[in-house]
Amino acid sequence: MDGMIKLSYTVMCRNDVSKEVSLNDLLNNEKVMKAIKSEFATGLRNLSLSSKEETSVYIKTQKEVHTFMASKNDFADLLELAEEDARKNKRLKKECDGVELVDIVTMDA
Repeated sequence: MDGMIKLSYTVMCRNDVSKEVSLNDLLNNEKVMKAIKSEFATGLRNLSLSSKEETSVYIKTQKEVHTFMASKNDFADLLELAEEDARKNKRLKKECDGVELVDIVTMDA
């Protein structure tokens, strides 16, 4: 096969956070409620917070996406190649020991 693959990945660490919280739970939290009222409704009394739809808020560790190019012939080894690229560029540190593939784009020659 001719052509290249543009591979994007992030480094996974042990202390990464990925949590889903409903908006209603956030609005019912007393500390969040006080912060919103003090920021957007200073001096007003007898206010309640609500939302129209049941929405989730995602709390995730912000990740830097790294990219590199590989041959289409190496498709079966993309994960290993991404790990090699991370090691070569010293992205794997003490608490970070793996990679997560984010995007794979084929580039025709």
